[in-house]
Amino acid sequence: MAWKHLFAALSPAGPRAPLTVLIYHRVLREKDPLLPYEPDAREFDARMQWMRRWFNVLSVPEAIHRMRERSLPARALCVTFDDGYADNLDVALPILERHSIPATFFIATGFLDGGRMFNDTVIEAVRRTPRATLDLRDADLGVFPLGSMAEKRQTINAILPKLKRFEPLRREACVQDIARLSNARLPNDLMLTSYQLRTLHKRGGTIGAHTRSHPILASVDVETAKREIDEGRAELERIVADRVDLFAYPNGRPFDDYRAEHVRLVNEAGFSAAFSTSPGAARADGDVLQLPRFTPWDATPGRFALRLARNLRRSSVVATT
Repeated sequence: MAWKHLFAALSPAGPRAPLTVLIYHRVLREKDPLLPYEPDAREFDARMQWMRRWFNVLSVPEAIHRMRERSLPARALCVTFDDGYADNLDVALPILERHSIPATFFIATGFLDGGRMFNDTVIEAVRRTPRATLDLRDADLGVFPLGSMAEKRQTINAILPKLKRFEPLRREACVQDIARLSNARLPNDLMLTSYQLRTLHKRGGTIGAHTRSHPILASVDVETAKREIDEGRAELERIVADRVDLFAYPNGRPFDDYRAEHVRLVNEAGFSAAFSTSPGAARADGDVLQLPRFTPWDATPGRFALRLARNLRRSSVVATT
């Protein structure tokens, strides 16, 4: 109850009421040492219990409407997911339904129906390879030991930040080399199928766009960025047979991952709201096409709540010209 009072003081109702938006990617059935920041079902269930006790949880469309009307309730909060993992439906949704928590799912359509995001190709190649080392000197990445779980985790943490900044074609070529060199059989069921996406939508999940192939928009030309934004949305609308008017920037950091020209593209496409991964709370006088999102990863309710409280006092960063 004390946390609820704290959040009521930090997040009162009124014209300037702040909106907290949580961002998740996956909810695992059980803990994974190679995905240490992804909650398992038990952890996610506990966090959703905290959210239901501490906050007024709204769907994103309702929150955007009420923010525009300057009628957000005290302690307003939304839950979102990025990318389109199958465990969003299989693991996360039953927990959300149990706690009557609505959620929005931002889907990168190019990975539906058996696809795999580049980071998961790297993670699963490193996890499953029988090799003791991974030699990526041809890609200017180095040689990595893979003998222990700790070494595999260090290898993943060294490779992914570098690959993320590669130009898309170079990144894809390098990822395919890693898959080939691993000599491992990689999974093809990590992401949603079109049928599962329709099921997610029919069960009340709000569907948002997240481009087609999840490029760092700042790393591609404007024409490619526009095509990614438009095609991703069109594919989603075809699959779910419904209007899609919410967007999330891939990776989502202002300036580093997207810039003012990409905000203009989203605006020209007619999206009603778009989300970054800049921390902070959203407010009615902010940019509705650059709404901040944040999620504490703390395991205990006290630490989780304190980090959420600090986030409510932060000013988010937006990309400007």
